[in-house]
Amino acid sequence: MYPEELVAPMRADLTEVGFEEFKTADQVAEHLKDHKGTSLMVINSVCGCAAGAARPGVKWAVQQSTKKPNHLTTVFAGVDQEAVAKARELTAPYPPSSPSIALFKDGELVHFVERHHIEGRTAEMIGNHLVQVFEEYC
Repeated sequence: MYPEELVAPMRADLTEVGFEEFKTADQVAEHLKDHKGTSLMVINSVCGCAAGAARPGVKWAVQQSTKKPNHLTTVFAGVDQEAVAKARELTAPYPPSSPSIALFKDGELVHFVERHHIEGRTAEMIGNHLVQVFEEYC
């Protein structure tokens, strides 16, 4: 578990631009239960690829895309273990990875960006990819 004072600015990086943060498994499950529309879920992390590519890429995509997910959500790996475990259960069969980015439509996983698709890529590359995903599913 990471100390809250360390992760607070990393949480705020997404919540300050409208992402709803889930800290419990029940919050994650309730959000996607009988869910209609699209929901983007970022499994946030303290790692450098989250700070340098994932979070900036996600924020850019949400700002730039003409089609956007109906809901923006996030859970934080290494901190909110219960919420992350539920998110990972819902993103199976993909192996656990953080950071990662999931798009759900009507409660079903339709697209998943694993950590190995984030590492070594720029925020712009991730953002452009997500814009294409939003165009297809949102």
